[in-house]
Amino acid sequence: MTERLKKQMEFIIEVDKVKNIYRQTYLADGRRKENDAEHSWHLALMAVLLKEYANEEIDLSKVVTMVLIHDLVEIDAGDSYAYDEAAAATKEEREKKAADRIFGILPADQGRMMRGLWEEFEAYETPEAKYAHMLDNSQPLFLNDASDGKSWTEHQVKKSQIYKRNQYTGEGSREIWEYMQELIDKHVQRGHVIDDMSYDPKS
Repeated sequence: MTERLKKQMEFIIEVDKVKNIYRQTYLADGRRKENDAEHSWHLALMAVLLKEYANEEIDLSKVVTMVLIHDLVEIDAGDSYAYDEAAAATKEEREKKAADRIFGILPADQGRMMRGLWEEFEAYETPEAKYAHMLDNSQPLFLNDASDGKSWTEHQVKKSQIYKRNQYTGEGSREIWEYMQELIDKHVQRGHVIDDMSYDPKS
């Protein structure tokens, strides 16, 4: 085995741990919560299927790689629930440290490539990053809709929180964000999302 292959195999085995990182979002049938590997696979498939709704032309292979690796840092940093403000305060520091270790396992060229894509995703500036973030934000919402708002109800999520988290989602796809808003309103009406009326998305 070459040193390069040894490092690649070490990385492949290390990232298997992402299958043990569970999120707060339930599967569509509501029976259990999804893990990060399932989430990332779902995003990769969505990236292919929903490409026609991207606001701008995108490099699909770049986006697929981006969403497949974007949560690998949670092997060390753990999953930060979208509406957990305390966890959000330390999220950046924890995840950068994790990125150093995890992507550092790879051969230098591949490590730089993956670390670069992860940083691009986090920076939220390129068409690919905006589209990837739209996928990352919409997938949990679609599963919440399918599971009858189960996670939203458990965490007593407010409409203002969902809108704040998604304030830039429309930059990735206006059409998907409009559809998401329809789903949010549906679950407000059903009592699964608290309509706090304290946030004006147009302001």
